[in-house]
Amino acid sequence: MTSVVSDSKRTIRIGSRKSQLALVQTHWVKEELQKSFPDITFEVHTMSTQGDKILDVALAKIGDKGLFTKELELGMINQEIDFAVHSLKDLPTNLPEGLALAAITERENPADALVVHEKYQDKQIDTLPAGAVIGTSSLRRLAQLRHNYPHFNFKDVRGNLNTRMKKLDAGEYDAIILAVAGLERLGMSDRIHQVIPSEISLHAVGQGALGIECRADDTELISLLKEAIEHPQTRDRCLAERAFLRVLEGGCQVPIGVNTEIAGDTLTLKGIVASVDGQRLVQDTISGAAKDAEQLGSQLAESLRQQGAQEILNEILAEVQRDS
Repeated sequence: MTSVVSDSKRTIRIGSRKSQLALVQTHWVKEELQKSFPDITFEVHTMSTQGDKILDVALAKIGDKGLFTKELELGMINQEIDFAVHSLKDLPTNLPEGLALAAITERENPADALVVHEKYQDKQIDTLPAGAVIGTSSLRRLAQLRHNYPHFNFKDVRGNLNTRMKKLDAGEYDAIILAVAGLERLGMSDRIHQVIPSEISLHAVGQGALGIECRADDTELISLLKEAIEHPQTRDRCLAERAFLRVLEGGCQVPIGVNTEIAGDTLTLKGIVASVDGQRLVQDTISGAAKDAEQLGSQLAESLRQQGAQEILNEILAEVQRDS
């Protein structure tokens, strides 16, 4: 195989979704790589994914497996691009044969953000009125918020960040829930009205981090990516989270939230599985050596299964099968 490092004539093609956020993230990766390897040419190639095209159906109804990644993965398999930049939370935990998660970048704030209509600028999530219309496309957010705020009305919201903001500002929603990291990356920090505490909503697996996927046999490229942009603490935290999700998800979108911390060499992972109606929550925490991140994630998943999470998962799977 051609060496990325030794062959300065190689052009490396980076795959990205066409959304504004995806392009901001991809160009950040490109710039970081260009700084480390000025003699290599990096090109961005954009593709539309199924998730970008289907905007009138809730994600939970169409399933989220590969919705935002499949076309990019085919591009790698067909040698059209060399690697793809994903929001790690969109990348399925089981990758197609021949592809690998090559690197994980330093995580931005993984929390959820409350963004409000102008008429509620004086409110926090705890003080919004009963019946307030809250927009979210995430079952994870929906289940946890229903648990804490059963008096709100929840309504699905799809589209890119700008589209969602326009719907909010037009009065279709009283507030919407978005990722802090996405708003910050797009220079929209001023719209973050409140960072929602983890006690109310644990974040999505991988939220705030970028995942770089490439062909598993491109060892030189993998070495290059790890050297230039991998962040070891974020990697360990996200590998624990992804292992937790991998054991639990069972092939459909599931309300699963996580929170991870690393202190010294110790990783602490908190996980939650919730029923969609928010009536039942099963949660627990595990700590151990960061080098055993994936094992810790799997152990926590099995612990939650035994505490009642499996019943919730079975009900969700049965509901998905009825709807399909």
